[in-house]
Amino acid sequence: MPTQALSSARSNQSINYRSLIEPDRIHGSLYTSEAVFQEEMQKIFYRGWAFVGHDSEIPAIGDYITRVIGLEPLIMLRDRDNQVRVFSNRCMHRGNKLCSQDSGNKRALVCDYHGWSFSLDGELKSVPYPAGFDKDKALLSLRGPARVESYQGFVFATFNPDACSLDQHLGKAKSLIDRVVMLSPNGRIHLNAGWVRHKFFANWKMLPENDTDGYHAGHVHSSFLRVFRSQYDVIRNKEEERLSQIVDWGDGHTAIDAAPVYTRPFEWLGTAESKVADYTRLMNEAYGEHKARQMLIDGPPHAVVFPNLFLAEMSIVMFQPISAGESVQWHTPLILDGAPDSFTARVIRQSEGALGPSAFLLADDQVISERQQLALQGHSEWLDLSRGLSREVERDGVIRSHISDETSNRGFWRHYLKVMEG
Repeated sequence: MPTQALSSARSNQSINYRSLIEPDRIHGSLYTSEAVFQEEMQKIFYRGWAFVGHDSEIPAIGDYITRVIGLEPLIMLRDRDNQVRVFSNRCMHRGNKLCSQDSGNKRALVCDYHGWSFSLDGELKSVPYPAGFDKDKALLSLRGPARVESYQGFVFATFNPDACSLDQHLGKAKSLIDRVVMLSPNGRIHLNAGWVRHKFFANWKMLPENDTDGYHAGHVHSSFLRVFRSQYDVIRNKEEERLSQIVDWGDGHTAIDAAPVYTRPFEWLGTAESKVADYTRLMNEAYGEHKARQMLIDGPPHAVVFPNLFLAEMSIVMFQPISAGESVQWHTPLILDGAPDSFTARVIRQSEGALGPSAFLLADDQVISERQQLALQGHSEWLDLSRGLSREVERDGVIRSHISDETSNRGFWRHYLKVMEG
């Protein structure tokens, strides 16, 4: 029983996740238990791969950004050999933070507490008043993730030296990242427009679940849909008229695919081809008119890469867990290298409108997640995830179903169970 599963965790026994996760339902305590949260940090965020940042955020030698994976503060920087490095944001002397700002440029990492100095490749270089220091400096180099790898500039890290390869972790989600990058005429993107953070008083898992849930939009975002013309088909009342799909890409990666709805380029951007003619011309030159046209009809993906990256169409989003009942969502506009400035400005405005401080969509989702978290406090019950279970279609390991089905959530929890069972 679920209560027995959690009480065993409190007595330092492992949690029986199979008693909390079934094919068509999950137990609400998975969102509220601190014991579950602590195991997630170990098994998902430290033993597995997690997104750290994009290499475009640190273009010059000495550039750095600070991030948090799980609960671990990190520094991602570019060293003097032009390599991307990731270290724990912690001095090896007394544990003080080495970098307090979100980003910057440094010639060396110097601790504010006692002045210990580390090179950009993590080596301890100097200690004030060295006569009183007898240890080998090599023993006190900066530490961090066991492995750091990247795909298309997206940098991932794991603290587990025995983790699978990043290629295996991403699996079919690599095609989703490719779709993002290929929207650039030059095949490169930049995440340099700045990040906006929103704190949610909700469990971190509610964020990726909601972001590939196609069932809620017509209800949660009804005020937005009444005022603005949406590129999605949620305004169609008849279930059979809605053509968008929910996709389980496997390995916890999920998506909403609205491409079946689109009949012309840039419906996903809410504009017409004639208004972005310069960008269209560059895409035609880069990929050929036939391929470019199909890419500009399909648009960017709306997909979550397990566990903490959301390819949110023309934004990139990160999920940061804080505690069982708190999380932070980060977002930044997706800047396409080589695109005209007028197109970039349109992308930034769209990102602000969807996810910014006065956004039309984010506040709705935040309120719903926080209400859900409040409702699950106390005596939690089972939560149903059965919708559409009987009408899923699987092909080549990818499961698709109707936009209103819970295929993506089932895919998330199926992989979650696999990871949490070790």
